[in-house]
Amino acid sequence: MAAIGNRGTVTEAAGFNADADAQKLREAMKGAGTNEATIIEVLAHRTIAQRQRIKEAFKQTVGKDLADELSGELSGNFRSVVLGLLMLAPVYDAYELWAAMKGAGTEEACLIDILASRSNEEIKTINAVYKKEYEKSLEDAVCGDTSGMFQRVLVSLLTAGRDESSNVDEAQAVLDAKEIYEAGEARWGTDEVKFLTVLCVRNQNHLLRVFEEYQKISGRSIEESIKREMSGSLEDVFLAIVKCIRSKPAFFAERLYKSMKGLGTTDTVLIRIMVARAEIDMLDIKAQFLKMYGKTLYSFIKGDTSGDYRKILLELCGGE
Repeated sequence: MAAIGNRGTVTEAAGFNADADAQKLREAMKGAGTNEATIIEVLAHRTIAQRQRIKEAFKQTVGKDLADELSGELSGNFRSVVLGLLMLAPVYDAYELWAAMKGAGTEEACLIDILASRSNEEIKTINAVYKKEYEKSLEDAVCGDTSGMFQRVLVSLLTAGRDESSNVDEAQAVLDAKEIYEAGEARWGTDEVKFLTVLCVRNQNHLLRVFEEYQKISGRSIEESIKREMSGSLEDVFLAIVKCIRSKPAFFAERLYKSMKGLGTTDTVLIRIMVARAEIDMLDIKAQFLKMYGKTLYSFIKGDTSGDYRKILLELCGGE
C-alpha cells in the first residue's frame, strides 16, 4: 500500500486501519452538515492504495459507495479534490481527459498536461481505462475533438511508443538537430512533422543531446524556436514535451505558477496537478517552484484559495 512514487508529500499512513477510517468518514457525514476537517484528515494523509481499502471497507460496512456519498455531501473545488483523491491514478487521468472533451469546447491544456508527461506504461493503462469507462477509444475521442497537426501529435503520444532506453546515438542526435533546424528556422514555413518525429519518438537522454546540438547549430534554444515557429495548441504541446524531457517537476511547477499568478485561478489545472502528483514527485515540484519563483508553492496556494479547498490543497502540498 505504498505510494506510487517515492518523492511525494503523501506517504503511507502508519498503523493504517481501513475499517476505522471508513467509520470516521461515515461519522463525518452523519446527520445535518458535514465534518470536512475529518474528511481532509483522513483522505489527504493516505496513499491511493490505502484509499482503495477505505472505499472497500466503507461499502462493506455501510452498503454504499464512498465516492457517491461524498459527492452528495460536498460541492465545488473541494469536492473535485476529494473525488480525485479516491480514484486510482490512471482512472483519474482518464476521467480528466474525458471531462476535458465532453460537451462543447475542449480543455486542450488538460490533454497536453497529461499526454506530454506520462510514461508509455501510464499511457497504455490510461488508454485501457478510458475504453472501459467511456466505451470508446481515447484516440477516437481525441480525433473527434481536435484537428490538424495538434491532433497528430496527440495521436502519436497516445501510441505510447517513445523509446525508453537511455542510449544516445551521437550521429543521429546531430542529424536530428540539423533536420529540426532545417524544418523550422532555416526555411519559410515549418515542416512540423519533423518536429513530431523527433520529439515524440526519441528517448530522453537522446533528446537532451539533440537540444544541445540544436542550440549550437541555431544559436537559440529549441524552446525559443518552437515559440517563433508555431502558435496555439501545437506550440503548447511541443513546448510541454520539451519541458517534460528536461524536467517534469519544473514543468509542473511552471504550470502551477501560471494557474495562480495574476487575477483569478485556473482551478482545473491546480487541482489536477496537486491530486495527480501528490504521491509521485510533489517534493521535487515544490523545490523547483521555490528555485524558479523565489516563493514557496505553499504560500502561493494559501494566497490564492480559501476555505476547505485551501485546507486540503495545503495538506497535499505538505507544509512550506
